[in-house]
Amino acid sequence: MEDMAPQAHNLDAALTGISGILVTPYDADGEIAPARLAPIIDRALGAGMHIPVVNGNTGEFYALTTDEACAMAREVVAMVDGRAPVLAGVGRGVRDACVLARASAEAGAAALMVHQPPDPFVAPRGIVDYLHAVSDASGGLPMMLYLRNDAIGTAAIAALCAVPGVRGVKWATPNPMRLAEAKAACDPSIVWVGGLAETWAPALYAVGARGFTSGLINVWPERSMAIHAALEAGDYAIANALIAGMKLFEDIRAEEMNGTNVTGVKAALLAMGQDCGPTRPPSAWPLTPPQQGRLDAFLRDNDLI
Repeated sequence: MEDMAPQAHNLDAALTGISGILVTPYDADGEIAPARLAPIIDRALGAGMHIPVVNGNTGEFYALTTDEACAMAREVVAMVDGRAPVLAGVGRGVRDACVLARASAEAGAAALMVHQPPDPFVAPRGIVDYLHAVSDASGGLPMMLYLRNDAIGTAAIAALCAVPGVRGVKWATPNPMRLAEAKAACDPSIVWVGGLAETWAPALYAVGARGFTSGLINVWPERSMAIHAALEAGDYAIANALIAGMKLFEDIRAEEMNGTNVTGVKAALLAMGQDCGPTRPPSAWPLTPPQQGRLDAFLRDNDLI
């Protein structure tokens, strides 16, 4: 198959920065409305966001059809317009994942973020086959594994990282010591990224992760960038102080079994005058009045509205 990979960016460097997980906007009829992302992307890139991510969890990946996810990949790459490498999420059933991998490559994505398959009968060696299929469909784009369950064990994680084309792992489990074990068991060239946003970034940095994912980047990219700068400088005191100042936002997102995760981001954007529509069920929408009151206070206190 012809290699569909775009011109190489300094992908490893971008991955050790902030992976900004973009929301998926909807219009009044509930259809995707990618153009509403333009000012959000512009502000985040202007603040220094290193790598925008389309079709991540903050983008309601599992609420989108495969056709919608393909459209979002095309539209986001076009809006970014070469200013940064774009990481495109793929996942679900292997055939859907392959369709989306090919579409993302054709759109010009720099790499794929492979969601951990949610199938109830997942075998670690089956994920190896899954990764080979996704890689073939994309023409060999680099792949970042999005690991949300480390119960498969260190040996299985090492086997996944040994698949040709796997560039790194977004580590999204609150288990720094397991991350340290996995990192030691894998090729040193693998990039390990904190996949639990700002609040867990210091703990994961302490065992060797670099960079982190962020939903806050949609709302307050300047704060995300300041946290990243502090961690890169090794100044954990400043990083923790900056994180404490945005913790209320993350606390709201973590309520209702994380069912308000995207709700909090979209509610904040709406309050800031950047309406990206509601979230789709089974996510919670809207915030409850007490939740909205706390969010509005947070936004006012930080001069975001």
